[in-house]
Amino acid sequence: MTLFERLEQKNMSMYRLAKQSDIPYTTINDICKERVRLERCSAETVYKLAQALEVSIEELLEPYVHKRSNFENYKSAICHRLKELGDRDFVMDTLQSDNIRKLFDRKWYPESLYLLAMLDYISRENNIPICEDYDDIRMCRLETPLYPAGVCALSIASKDNAYMRDALETAIPEFLRFNIIECDVRDII
Repeated sequence: MTLFERLEQKNMSMYRLAKQSDIPYTTINDICKERVRLERCSAETVYKLAQALEVSIEELLEPYVHKRSNFENYKSAICHRLKELGDRDFVMDTLQSDNIRKLFDRKWYPESLYLLAMLDYISRENNIPICEDYDDIRMCRLETPLYPAGVCALSIASKDNAYMRDALETAIPEFLRFNIIECDVRDII
């Protein structure tokens, strides 16, 4: 959760935070408007903001230090984690980590929806009841279809949308629900 989002959640104004933290309003405004990066502020500034917001320094900095990887790399990492852990342990690990919610709250919607789709797919494959904690996220959908990079490359190279049509027809339903076109999550190298 960014500083601005944290302020909204606490129903606190930037001015009030400035007064409580003894950090200049302009600095807080610049951080909220993303003109200044919080992770580049002095330790004293971060400490004072965390104290005023009643959160740990780590919790305050968390959304600023996580770097978003390429979506294809993210998908590959999830598929490899599934292969490494096995179906049931993957389900348990995913639920315990609550990464679906964390990614969604960070507004990393493709990653969140991909992980939720994977969870739902593996749950269905193993007759594991669907976790209802994410029903609100299940109501979301990406605006445009998200095809695998390889399918897009083949379609562009051949100047034919047949690859995209084929991928759409064979897409796993749990992924398709979120407008993510995914045909195979198990055949990885």
